[in-house]
Amino acid sequence: MPFIYIVEDDLNIREIQRYALKNSGFEVKELGCGRELFQAVRERTPSLILLDIMLPGEDGLEILKELRSSRATEKVPVIMVTAKSSELDKVKGLDLGADDYMTKPFGVMELISRVKALLRRTEGLTESAVLKNGEITVDTEKRKVMVSGEPCELTYKEFELLKMMLLNAGIVLSRDKIMDQVWGFDYEGESRTVDMHIKTLRQKLGKGGSAIKTVRNVGYVMDHL
Repeated sequence: MPFIYIVEDDLNIREIQRYALKNSGFEVKELGCGRELFQAVRERTPSLILLDIMLPGEDGLEILKELRSSRATEKVPVIMVTAKSSELDKVKGLDLGADDYMTKPFGVMELISRVKALLRRTEGLTESAVLKNGEITVDTEKRKVMVSGEPCELTYKEFELLKMMLLNAGIVLSRDKIMDQVWGFDYEGESRTVDMHIKTLRQKLGKGGSAIKTVRNVGYVMDHL
């Protein structure tokens, strides 16, 4: 049975989430702040975390940074839940490593659907620890990228995008497929989001970035080098 932490300081919202998830067969633990979450994670690693942004003490984005910087929680799926709804807020959360993003108010059916979809995508995923293509080397366990022997610093989503491109080298990937696999859901302006991340990824990879080719009206492909 999947085990989920709900990190939310609003008791009414937390109660609704808990009730909906339990009725759908999930085991749930409710938490009110980041301090409680990190204490709970030391005792048990969850299958997924529902994380509100507006929390007392550390906000959800700071908590997310800490989760992604720890070996114990770097791969735990996280859905951000917040009243903020601008595209910039979404992109910021996703770049820090969120797997999905829900804006209040939302229906319980949408919540359950997103939780189930994210767990399906992340269950049992395995890949080689080290991926190489030309001058690019990616250590997926240490989350380190090297280009021509030099370290290359990427955001969380840039790293996930590069990993997807390397795992599918030689295969044309549509923007929709990239959005689904790297961001996990659709929202207004998705093409601009993918294109923006491809642009910055190419720039950071330097000469290695030339391996990412644009396929007009379709998407992108990573050439085998």
